[in-house]
Amino acid sequence: MRDNFPSRKKPNQMTTFSELPLSSAVQQRLAAAQFTNLTPIQEGAIPPALEGQDVIGTAQTGTGKTLAFLIPLIELLQQEQKRQTVALVLLPTRELAIQVQEQYEQLRTKAMPVATLVIGGVSEKAQIQSLRAGSKLVIATPGRLQDLMNRKLANLQNVKILVLDEADRMLDMGFLPAIRRILATLPRQRQTLCFSATMEQSVAGLVNEYMINPVRVALGSVLKPAESVELKAYEVRPGEKLDVLRQLLYAEKGQTLIFTRTKRGAERLAKELMRDGFAAAMIHGDRSQSQRNGALSGFQEGRFQVLVATDVASRGLHVDDVAHVINYDVPKMAEDFIHRVGRTGRAGLQGRASTLAAGAEVLELRQIERILKLKMERKQSEAATDLPTRRLIQNTLASRTLTALPGEVFV
Repeated sequence: MRDNFPSRKKPNQMTTFSELPLSSAVQQRLAAAQFTNLTPIQEGAIPPALEGQDVIGTAQTGTGKTLAFLIPLIELLQQEQKRQTVALVLLPTRELAIQVQEQYEQLRTKAMPVATLVIGGVSEKAQIQSLRAGSKLVIATPGRLQDLMNRKLANLQNVKILVLDEADRMLDMGFLPAIRRILATLPRQRQTLCFSATMEQSVAGLVNEYMINPVRVALGSVLKPAESVELKAYEVRPGEKLDVLRQLLYAEKGQTLIFTRTKRGAERLAKELMRDGFAAAMIHGDRSQSQRNGALSGFQEGRFQVLVATDVASRGLHVDDVAHVINYDVPKMAEDFIHRVGRTGRAGLQGRASTLAAGAEVLELRQIERILKLKMERKQSEAATDLPTRRLIQNTLASRTLTALPGEVFV
């Protein structure tokens, strides 16, 4: 679709964080965190945001959008003296909210306020206490924040900067009514930064309604996998999927993220892999927040080689060294495919993404290829047809020490 948002063009574009007009405290924290070079989305979005302009940024996943809005937000917070909420960040999932909070903590100085995390799945007591104390920065998912607002426990009337991160995902998840309710309480005169992987009609409508002359920063095709990701597809018979997956995992030395379509499917597959001896964990919507946090931190720290997840983890999951993404189930939409495979090959690193398609999924996979205008390399697996190979793998797995999640018992 075409849009009428102005693009930003500067003859002397900055390429490093040290060139940005930032406070010395922020520069020191960036240097300590070893942030040196600006990514293209940061290069385009941070300067106008620091000038107080509204910004709409679209780019592929894994391009550094979080810092693109955190840095202008931090500069504002350093200047604010009153104990009131002046900055609000809205995100679609708990995991993404937690990771934004963690990156903020990485850059926060002792003189800066602690962020209030407002998400579901955890006790609301601490959240309410922090909001009543006048938290300057609130990082929230729309559902929990709207609930607290309905109970008059959150005051957003003094917000000066609003961030909508992963806007298209929030709308896909049905958060538009909650977002409208929240935005209706904010001051009209504020700065809004909106970041989205796609610029669909629904996102464009939100931008036109709630932003003032936004600068548009659009980088490349947002409906195309990163060139750093090697794409492969396996067309198999329905009963062969698990054997092919085992073969891929047996050959993989790095960490692997596996996507399923359903929560039940993720649960079954993770337990099957644990029985096979893989150090595996799972994330899906029915897991408690503590279980989801434990699985994610264990995967990030390398205690789990495999993480099985639904699309709740297809965005906002920041793990630096995911070697392999496997679509155990073909995603429903081409856009979901982009975000799944975007979990590997991040920040210029090389990655691999394999998709297993059986039965009707073969046609769905080919439809995704047509939409994205790409052709995945087709691979043949011997795991399902070569009996000696299968027995070798099964014997190797049987010799491994079984690894269970905390609180889980093998039967």
